[in-house]
Amino acid sequence: MKFAKKSLGQNFLIDNNIKKKIIKCANFKNRNVIEIGPGNGSLTDEIIKNKPKKLILIEKDFHLVKLLKQKYFTKKFIKIYNADILKFNIEKIERKNSIIVGNLPYNISSQILVKIIKFRKWPPKFSDLIFMFQKELGEKILSKYPSSNYGRLSILTNYRLNLIKDFQVSRNCFFPRPKVISQVIHFQPKKNEMFKIKNLNNLEKVTNILFSNKRKMINKNLKKLLHIDEINKIEHLNLNLRPSDLKPDYYYKITELYEKR
Repeated sequence: MKFAKKSLGQNFLIDNNIKKKIIKCANFKNRNVIEIGPGNGSLTDEIIKNKPKKLILIEKDFHLVKLLKQKYFTKKFIKIYNADILKFNIEKIERKNSIIVGNLPYNISSQILVKIIKFRKWPPKFSDLIFMFQKELGEKILSKYPSSNYGRLSILTNYRLNLIKDFQVSRNCFFPRPKVISQVIHFQPKKNEMFKIKNLNNLEKVTNILFSNKRKMINKNLKKLLHIDEINKIEHLNLNLRPSDLKPDYYYKITELYEKR
């Protein structure tokens, strides 16, 4: 097995039962699949067994790309990109009813998730998103209001994704063995009919500003975003609350008003 690169956050999945459990999250048969960070093809092999229509692999490590091209040389339904996923245009290659899956590098997993949440076209073409995260990050992504992990990432995720299923993965399922427990999360995109935010960068800006002083009341920071007459349009908003005391809907409404300015 190729030695994992710490700089790329590589931990190769070696447990066959976990691979099967990930694939069982969705029906891969005759579907277009995009796998992010396939590594040495461990999860890829399990995807292939489930007979996808087309499989696109996106891998940053040039040496692993060479290995993957040799390994899948005869499989014409597989296309391999040697690319940095954070710079790669996934929207350009996704197809209708496709699946995006990946055992993500821990060091950039939140950035990858946010990149997908911020797709310009929504609802997107993909219908299933199955990612593995560090458990601590997974808890932040899935945290509900009110809870200790509730914050910017859960507000952003909740706006565009529905949780379908999640389960934890032991450290012993990887090589090299990481120091943390992992968590697989299966999402599906939601059609948000209640709020109409035009650009998710604005929601990101709103949450960044309001959470910049987590322990302080929102009053001062909210006035950096909206005029007092705009703030007064938000029903039942208590300006003496802290950022973590605001339900997600308030952040979406604030962003809507901010975009109208």
